[in-house]
Amino acid sequence: MKIEEVRENENMNMEGIPASYYLLGLLSAFENRFQAMADKMMGEISWKQFFLIICINMCRENPTIKELAEIVGSSHQNVKQLLLKLEKKNFVRIYMDEVDKRKQRIQLTEYCMEFCAKNDEASGQIMSTMFEGITEEQLKMTIDTIVAIEKNMSTII
Repeated sequence: MKIEEVRENENMNMEGIPASYYLLGLLSAFENRFQAMADKMMGEISWKQFFLIICINMCRENPTIKELAEIVGSSHQNVKQLLLKLEKKNFVRIYMDEVDKRKQRIQLTEYCMEFCAKNDEASGQIMSTMFEGITEEQLKMTIDTIVAIEKNMSTII
């Protein structure tokens, strides 16, 4: 069942559900659907692994595992497990920091860069389709809302 069908389904009583609860459910369902689609599209690696690659690529210098875990909002252990799988597939190299030997840094490999370049056009087409008809104003409002929710959430944990 698609999200718009859920909203219109007579068997589901949406009345009385606070918009905040509905939004969280919608985001969770969206994440699951997006991950399944992205996993299928990526083939060689999972969406979660690819998300790590995107985050590593956005860093000015090769991040530590701890820094990367903070960026993606996951535990050090989960990120390390994903990175070890990526390392086995030759997408990243995990190495000791030259200054602080307790830290491990992550570097994208040439193979990874070639993989990203090869899939760039298909990714762009999917993004264009997903965001078709959505204005910059709508995107900005959505981003602002999620950032505000995350800021509020950080005061809880």
